[in-house]
Amino acid sequence: MIHPVIMAGGTGSRLWPLSRQLNPKQFLKLTDSPLSMLQSTVARLEGMDTDNPLLICNEEHRFLAAEQMRQSNHEDVQIILEPCGRNTAPAIALAALQLCESAGEDNPLMLVLAADHLIQDVTAFQQGVTKALPLAQQGKLVTFGIVPHQPETGYGYIHQGTGLATDCYSVDEFVEKPDLETAKSYLASGEYLWNSGMFLFGARDYLTELGTHRPDILSACRAAINDASEDLHFIRVNSELFAACPSESVDYAVMEKTDKAAVVALDAGWSDIGSWSALWDVSEKDEDGNSLAGDVIVHETANTLVRADSRLVATVGVDNLVIIETKDALLVAHKDKVQDVKTIVEQIRNDGRHEHMNHREVYRPWGVYDSIDNGTRYQVKRITVKPGAKLSVQMHHHRAEHWIVVSGTARVTNGEKTYLVTENQSTFIPVGQVHSLENPGVIDLELIEVQSGSYLGEDDIVRYEDRYGRK
Repeated sequence: MIHPVIMAGGTGSRLWPLSRQLNPKQFLKLTDSPLSMLQSTVARLEGMDTDNPLLICNEEHRFLAAEQMRQSNHEDVQIILEPCGRNTAPAIALAALQLCESAGEDNPLMLVLAADHLIQDVTAFQQGVTKALPLAQQGKLVTFGIVPHQPETGYGYIHQGTGLATDCYSVDEFVEKPDLETAKSYLASGEYLWNSGMFLFGARDYLTELGTHRPDILSACRAAINDASEDLHFIRVNSELFAACPSESVDYAVMEKTDKAAVVALDAGWSDIGSWSALWDVSEKDEDGNSLAGDVIVHETANTLVRADSRLVATVGVDNLVIIETKDALLVAHKDKVQDVKTIVEQIRNDGRHEHMNHREVYRPWGVYDSIDNGTRYQVKRITVKPGAKLSVQMHHHRAEHWIVVSGTARVTNGEKTYLVTENQSTFIPVGQVHSLENPGVIDLELIEVQSGSYLGEDDIVRYEDRYGRK
């Protein structure tokens, strides 16, 4: 049996304003598929002899990951939480150590996948995994190299070595991102593959090689996961011990040093969707080369990506642009300059703004809220609470709250009193009052919350009880 390990970390800043720090690209629906990138990664495993996936994600993304796995009928999936980012070598080490402990096998086979990759030909992907399987069973550390169709300067390359089987080779060397002329020579030679960052190998084999070449990383990861705690489906490694681990990619730490590396050539419509232009490349287009999503009207427009999330976007006489509209931000960029979007994100962060962190709509384990208006000393939110869900028992030092139920039924705890509030009814929570909100019904609870007070930040919450393990 193959044990899928899905790495769902990262922030995807080049896809701002759609991708945000607290809602990055792996949790977004970027293509015509109704699934998010993470859900699509899991879905392409269907039909293979695989166990439940093991996820690795950042602590602050845990509820997004768990909810999307629940929607994909993988409610029992385990999720390792990284308290801080330490790149791929430590992340894979945590997964390998966990599998050696829990899988009931001495050397469980790990299929390591990134949650934010697009693969259009699922059959070719599964065939590639099948080709890699005998090599991994022989102790090889197998990576998947993408057959290039154009010179690409944004990817690292793998130089194929000796043929081992059909589409399978030893690795001659890993090569850094080349300049354009070098990339053209790689393409012409037919001996180079793009480095995809996907792997198949035995967990014990990986740990052995990591211990040989980077024993400091292995030691730190072993200490961190040996002192892990579990709640719900989350595995929380020791944050201080993991923070002491060096940050290193699996390529630098292991793959470029080991003599057991092998590569399988994969031609499956792969893209890491690392920029808006990359998304345009793989999207369906009209006869003028435009990729349009949402409420969009175009006139004399060509080779342009337009995405409208909340309002009408119209274009006249433009070419080769990216236009991305969300409820709180608008990006207009030349398609040849989209790699520089991360510079805008950095400026937003440095200016003390919040648009890099989250959307106006914010997902929580109990539902979602949308900050629809705000001003001096007040804020208005539309709140949706899922059936059976409950917000934490909490108190605010600086704000009062007025709740108006739009649909559904709310069970409100307000100090010593607990009561129901139904459609078109309201209630008031004074400053300093311990309170909670719950949906006891079978349909969504929707309400309008009006906050008023001297400070309205999300950190003005004192939690006394929380079923989701939040402090």
